Amino acid sequence: MKKLILFCSRCVIFALLIMKTNAQSMQDNIVAPQAKIIAKNLKKHKETRVDNYFWLNDRENPEVIDYLNKENAYYENMTAQTKGLQGSLFEEMKSRIKEDDASVPYFYNGYFYITRFETGQDYPIYARKKGSLSANEEILFNCNEMAKGHAYFKLEGLSVSPDNKFASFGLDLVGRRIYTIQIKNLETGEILADKIENATGASVWANDNHTIFYVKQDEVTLRSDKVFRHKLNSDSKSDILVFNETDDTFNVSISKEKSRKYIVIGSGSTLTTEYRILNSDTPDGEFVVFQPRVRGLEYSFSHYEDSFYILTNKDKATNFKLMKTPENKTEKKNWVDVIPHREDVLLEDIEIFKNYLVVEERSNGLNHIRIMPWNEEPDYYLPFGSETYNAYTTTNIDFDTDILRYSYQSLATPSSVIDFNMKTKTKEILKEQQVLGGKFDKNNYVEERIWATARDGVKVPISMIYRKGLEKNGKNPLLLYAYGSYGITMDAYFSSTRLSLLDRGFVYAIAHIRGGEDLGRQWYEDGKLLKKKNTFTDFIDCSKFVINEKFTSPEHLYAEGGSAGGLLMGVIVNEAPELYNGVIAQVPFVDVITTMLDDSIPLTTGEYDEWGNPNNKKYYDYMLSYSPYDNVKAQKYPNMYISTGLHDSQVQYWEPAKWVAKLRSMKTDNNFLFLDTNMDAGHGGASGRFEALKDLAKEFSFLLDLEKIKS
Repeated sequence: MKKLILFCSRCVIFALLIMKTNAQSMQDNIVAPQAKIIAKNLKKHKETRVDNYFWLNDRENPEVIDYLNKENAYYENMTAQTKGLQGSLFEEMKSRIKEDDASVPYFYNGYFYITRFETGQDYPIYARKKGSLSANEEILFNCNEMAKGHAYFKLEGLSVSPDNKFASFGLDLVGRRIYTIQIKNLETGEILADKIENATGASVWANDNHTIFYVKQDEVTLRSDKVFRHKLNSDSKSDILVFNETDDTFNVSISKEKSRKYIVIGSGSTLTTEYRILNSDTPDGEFVVFQPRVRGLEYSFSHYEDSFYILTNKDKATNFKLMKTPENKTEKKNWVDVIPHREDVLLEDIEIFKNYLVVEERSNGLNHIRIMPWNEEPDYYLPFGSETYNAYTTTNIDFDTDILRYSYQSLATPSSVIDFNMKTKTKEILKEQQVLGGKFDKNNYVEERIWATARDGVKVPISMIYRKGLEKNGKNPLLLYAYGSYGITMDAYFSSTRLSLLDRGFVYAIAHIRGGEDLGRQWYEDGKLLKKKNTFTDFIDCSKFVINEKFTSPEHLYAEGGSAGGLLMGVIVNEAPELYNGVIAQVPFVDVITTMLDDSIPLTTGEYDEWGNPNNKKYYDYMLSYSPYDNVKAQKYPNMYISTGLHDSQVQYWEPAKWVAKLRSMKTDNNFLFLDTNMDAGHGGASGRFEALKDLAKEFSFLLDLEKIKS
């Protein structure tokens, strides 16, 4: 009997080897698409770059669409053996999500507002209840009904009039973040004839309940540049232009102060901001400049009683400070310090209440919430114990309250929404994210923060999580994620979908590299413009660190980044391909020079202060030295999964398409190279909550299949 069992086991192993060999043989017979070469000379600064795939920059060209479809077919055929795994991962991740979920209600202007999901539905339902949570529910928008017949759907900028009778909202049905603003009568359910095309989606109401202000985008560059005033039940063609931002490095926004007294036009670039204000009671009046723009001066403000509280970098306050000025004297010569600048503390944001000032700070890479009573009682901080957490204030619309609402989570702790009584110092957990399935226990995981030493001696923090019992033997698969641009901080956050990797032995880590603001404003300054390469070398050095510490090895190390983080992925595979078994690059920004020289592309001119202006040769040379597309070379590359969206307005689809085409023609290995283009979506991918899980299942199956091959 024992011999029979042994024989059968050998049969199974033999059968599996045959299946694996057959699958490999099928893959070997699938021919990768080869984009045709049409050389185009790109001249700048008396130099010539040759771009063989520039022709892909035309989504109206049938040959371009044909090429993208062939790449999609190649990806589908080459990963056919993972379809079952993708389906299992999708169902697994979906099963952890509470499908009939709802947000914690918040109270505003006489109503409790709630966003909820129903079982089996992809999109949210926006609802409210008048006066009490026991009142009848009034559905404002059922996005599941509105999304029918659309491959992509996004409702944005929901804004209710002060008398609660109307709601303005923006719809994007393509995924390019170009919205059409409409208005709904909440009493009758009627969608008014008012229709505003080519807008950002956001709008605010004046106190007359008859006027809204909104922002339109340039039709070519999609730069938000004009603010209009619209009257209810009128043709948008007759709307009044109230502000036109002529500097093409600035973008415009519209908002309303928490005090409801002022409507605010914001105009900002990477390094400079300027605001205009208008009393909400006089919508036909003229906006007044708060403080004229001064290059390098950044500021924002909150209105309280007869003063404005200003968050600013004035007086070389690199980490920002808080200042105050009288309501009728808003120029910077009148500003006085409230919280002075500190070298080791970044001042991130404030919330103003009738009796309290709440300050969000960051020090040593961790965020803190500080409570400061106006009556000069001692201030204090909310206590947080972990080193891999994320805490931030959430929906605090009510001005006259002692309750601060904030959110807390960590790599191992599901997100919670908490009401904190600033007077009694007591808290109530209103909701903790549920992880269904009965298998999740936070105590099964270890979360820690370690510090890697970069090549210039700087210490770079890495947040990581893994299952207990991990052996540091170099055999663990590790996914290292980073972004590292625009001063965006990548805080540690909980993800129920990530459990599908952790429970299969993966370590998940976030590298808090320079270019973000994780360790203060200087951390950002040291990772942009002519210091941008610090972002890339930090990530490579973090990769070497986790290898040297035996968390993983090059055979099991994977890297992931999206958008500007996709640029990071493009650089590391050029500079240190030997460190990674696989790389995921989502909507990657990889054709840096060509994009930044084309001022018709969205975001380009507004980002000269982030990347540099290549019309200046100094920046041209520096950007050219790291631009991933320009630096593809004949060498071995890791296995790569690259995703994009045909309608992406942030990073145009042709960047990853050209990159893949060039990689195919030059790489010297047989590793996987996949381009997966969503022909219906834009920068954010699929719009439905469950459709997005399918995209994630593709990424996870890519990683797990590579690990399976290694084993």
